[in-house]
Amino acid sequence: MRLIILVPLLAPMLATVPGVALAEPLPFDAAIERASQDAPSIQAGAAGVEAKRSAAVAAGRLPDPTLNVGIDNFPVSGPPAFSFTAESMTMARIGVEQPFPNPAKRSAQRTRAQADIGMAEGELAVETQNVRLETALAWIDLYYAKRRLAQLDRLIESLDDLQSTVSARLASGSARPSQALEPTQLRGAVNDRRSELAAEVVRAKARLARFTGDPDADVIGDPPMPEVDRASLIAGIPLLPRLKALDAGIIGAEADTSLARADKRPDWRVSASYGRRDPAYGDMVSVGVSIDLPFFAKRRQDPKIAASLSGETQARLLRAAAEREILATLDGDLADHEMHMQRLDNARKVLVPLARRRAELDMASYAAGKLDLGSALLSSLALAEAEVDALSREADVARDAVRINYTYRPITNGEVRP
Repeated sequence: MRLIILVPLLAPMLATVPGVALAEPLPFDAAIERASQDAPSIQAGAAGVEAKRSAAVAAGRLPDPTLNVGIDNFPVSGPPAFSFTAESMTMARIGVEQPFPNPAKRSAQRTRAQADIGMAEGELAVETQNVRLETALAWIDLYYAKRRLAQLDRLIESLDDLQSTVSARLASGSARPSQALEPTQLRGAVNDRRSELAAEVVRAKARLARFTGDPDADVIGDPPMPEVDRASLIAGIPLLPRLKALDAGIIGAEADTSLARADKRPDWRVSASYGRRDPAYGDMVSVGVSIDLPFFAKRRQDPKIAASLSGETQARLLRAAAEREILATLDGDLADHEMHMQRLDNARKVLVPLARRRAELDMASYAAGKLDLGSALLSSLALAEAEVDALSREADVARDAVRINYTYRPITNGEVRP
């Protein structure tokens, strides 16, 4: 009893404790927002982008200098063998060497690093889009699964009322004893269907929990019904995350080609050293410049350039193929959406009204003693199935609209463009 009293008092405090979240139903937009912020896959992608940005700081920089320490002209034979002072040219040497890659190579390295960032950002945008889409579909699936389940529960309640009517008729002798079993028999059939719908609710909850992180995820409010406009969707296709990632891949392939071509330009190195000898002879200083000589480009650099050019062509063709695929799937999804809207309209205007009218007429005939109970119950079951089917068709239309908009509209600042 004390625990029951303390729960309302502890709830506000628990809400402020990190890691403790009080489950509550989520509106559609809130579920999308929570998934966008908390999904581990999105956080992993953000970490990958940050890693590429950190790596880009070093791209195109001069290599670290090299420290050289050694002994030059140390005798190992003859009268001065193994003596540090007998030979005038023996000296301890210390020096540094600084490589200078050619400017074209350093510029290509910076371009490659920026392309890596672009590809990582594109992959993050694709994953964000996928998480938002799957969260939206899970929310819609849960919303309509609960509505279908509630619709079936109303039929079960009506069977309870009908059972009372049958019992009264049995008592008056106006009904056969076997008719008392028919509502129970129908209830058993309905319970099988209810078990299927209850399982759908559990599955949809599990999917929503996966993306929102709420172990007891639930929905509240009405689902959105975004407008589907083919012209605006076509206009936004070049800005889709998947294509932006492939665009970054093209830039990366071009940078690889530039790197391969830069190998035909010589790198050079500057070195300086100080040699310490016996005081009787004096110290020495050496300064030098080393330059690469790419004389065998046909066997070394040119094959690498050809390979990079092929990779560049491949990247462009993959991008073109992806755009064609998106256009084709968009038209297919729009056709499915149109078909689902027609099926929903048919259910609302024809199938459900006819099933309802037939059920009303059959129940009236049963009440007047002109129809057996079994036939009247089958009409009631047919009405329930028609209404559940209409909800399924409505769910298909809602899923289509959300899937199309969340798949084919670019994301700006985490939101789908209107």
